Amino acid sequence: MPVSNTKKQSFLHGAALLALATAIVKVIGALYKIPLNAIIGTRGFAYFNTAYDIYAVLLMISTAGLPLAMSRMISAASSLNNTRQMKRIYRTAQGIFIALGSAGALLMTVFSHQLAAFQQQPNAWAAIACLGPSALLVCMISAFRGFFQGQGNMIPTSVSQVIEAVIKLTVGLGAAFVLLKLTRSIPLAAGGAILGVTVGCLVAVGYLFVLFQRAYRNLGPGDPSQSVDSYRSIARELLCIAIPITIGSAGLQILTMMEVKVYMTQLLATGFTQDMADSMKGIYNMTQTIYNLPCAFITPLTVSAIPAITSALTLKQFDHVRRTEESASRITGLICMPCAVGLLVLAEPIMALLGGYQGEELALASTLMRVLSVCVVFSSTVMLTNTIMQAHGHVNLPVVNMFVGGVLKLTMVYFLSGNPRIHIIGAPIAWVCCFVCITALNLFAMAKAIPHPPRMVRNMCKPFVGALVMGAVVYAVYYGLSQLLPLTTILGKLVCSAVPIATGAAVYAVCVVKLKAITREDCMLLPKGERIAKFLHLDS
Repeated sequence: MPVSNTKKQSFLHGAALLALATAIVKVIGALYKIPLNAIIGTRGFAYFNTAYDIYAVLLMISTAGLPLAMSRMISAASSLNNTRQMKRIYRTAQGIFIALGSAGALLMTVFSHQLAAFQQQPNAWAAIACLGPSALLVCMISAFRGFFQGQGNMIPTSVSQVIEAVIKLTVGLGAAFVLLKLTRSIPLAAGGAILGVTVGCLVAVGYLFVLFQRAYRNLGPGDPSQSVDSYRSIARELLCIAIPITIGSAGLQILTMMEVKVYMTQLLATGFTQDMADSMKGIYNMTQTIYNLPCAFITPLTVSAIPAITSALTLKQFDHVRRTEESASRITGLICMPCAVGLLVLAEPIMALLGGYQGEELALASTLMRVLSVCVVFSSTVMLTNTIMQAHGHVNLPVVNMFVGGVLKLTMVYFLSGNPRIHIIGAPIAWVCCFVCITALNLFAMAKAIPHPPRMVRNMCKPFVGALVMGAVVYAVYYGLSQLLPLTTILGKLVCSAVPIATGAAVYAVCVVKLKAITREDCMLLPKGERIAKFLHLDS
């Protein structure tokens, strides 16, 4: 069967499917982490996130570059209808994935106590050990997803993400609650909570395996006359693409893990007790969870853009490449600008509602959230510009830029968190400076390396203006409501968060249409694009 028969979506169609899945996953994630924070407390939440920090490093090493490399190579083979090459690429990548995943799983499981002690949080050992098997399972998931994404089919990825989230919610909360009741141990309860992630990955592997078996058979044997590369040359090409991307992503993640050690050490050195430092880290981790929400909606764009740009470059359709990149930059601005302004203006009611904080904890959480809100725009831009350069084959440039930004971040964390008046607030300040630096370097590198780079700044100007108007209205609504309803009650928290958000969404939507921040061409790449364009009155 020809490759073209495999179900494909356009760039933004695929991105829309992944964005819908992301929205569902994030809602489920909120239903998971908000009550989890209440069940195991700020210290338990810190242990939970410490395990995730270590897991994220191993995850980046195992899956940051390989899925992108695999997606690029399969997309190129799919564009040429070379079924045999597609199959060989998958089999080669699968072997590398399993080797890396097995090593990561053994490291987390066997050396859980040592890793926890290294992070200055010895009580996080149970969470690290329970998350260990996920390192292997996620590698298997990445191999399956890379196979489908390379052919432009985002449905298996979308559905498997939702399955993971649902299982994580049910198993994780249940295990945390039961273990806390039975053992009265916060470290064991944190381990039970994170066990839900491992079980969710296991179920997702089963689901994707069934779909893969069917899709793999449907590809057929392929045309014997078409040439295929050797396993060695495919592995070499995969690694040549993947290693620079992995070094950039994993390098920044390693620096992030080092950042945790640095600010925890500095907090303890400036006079905070272990429990106080753990609690501050737990609050910071909660703000990072909320900060990651808007950034998560940029990931579908980058995942869909890689095969779309690669396929167009393979077929020398340079006008299509330019249109795809311009659309991606416009949509990035439309997503990140209102999220950044909204988090800046509504930091206090959002943290009161989602974190359940009061008094000094709420003041700290609000400050951390306001600083991180600025980072949303720059981190989103970095994600997109990295993707564009990688799709064009310039995989080394993002590595260098990420490393420079990471070193800057680590240096700033050391000096800022050691100041008793700044303490943990130095961590998000360093994040902002890091991503501002990387954004500037990426835009400069892209202008030099790509013949016709997308107009990133220009494409984000209209969303920025719309977000400013929205922010002014949202602040006015919030200020009025806060005079009537205090944030010490559930009703006050809910109303002061929900009503300004709903009002802001309506105002921003009007601004987007009036400013023509989205084009008819963008809409036509979405599901039901004709109807959307007509509804928004985008005639040209």
